[in-house]
Amino acid sequence: MTGRKGMDYHVREFEHRYTLWPVNMLKAIPKSWLSWDYSIVDGSKQVADIDLAFFREKGKLTVEGEEYTVYRENLASGDFILDSGNGVLARAEKPSALFRRFTIDHQGRQYTLEAASALSRRFVLLDGSTEIGSITPAGLLTRKASVDLPKDLPLPIRIFIAWLTLIMWRRDSESS
Repeated sequence: MTGRKGMDYHVREFEHRYTLWPVNMLKAIPKSWLSWDYSIVDGSKQVADIDLAFFREKGKLTVEGEEYTVYRENLASGDFILDSGNGVLARAEKPSALFRRFTIDHQGRQYTLEAASALSRRFVLLDGSTEIGSITPAGLLTRKASVDLPKDLPLPIRIFIAWLTLIMWRRDSESS
């Protein structure tokens, strides 16, 4: 099936509902109804797990069988870190407590991850002022999401960016 802008789509049955997903996009699917842990799927293949810690903004990412630790340097402040066990792969600074925005540093390049608008759950990834990707909820009342990030970013970095978005969603959910 071909959708808007000529993108190829396929229909997948998941949880007894049909959802239209772009073929080349990752999908973030909650592991259970009340859980903030996610499976990341590429087509029909599970490529990663995101396990969020219950209390703090930390967790574990399992990406294609490799484990990574994600955490915040200090309890209420400091950078968010993606650690491979052999060193830091990426870090994200949240410059303001008032705005849902991160500055991500990976291999000397900086990206901005921010909410698309003040009331939106959609987050966009910017390279300078150019939008290069997004994490978008699959619907209004769902926590499923499409993760459309550049394939030239390594998969662990894309999953880290998804994790940053999910912790913002969890913060919003807990404050409402």
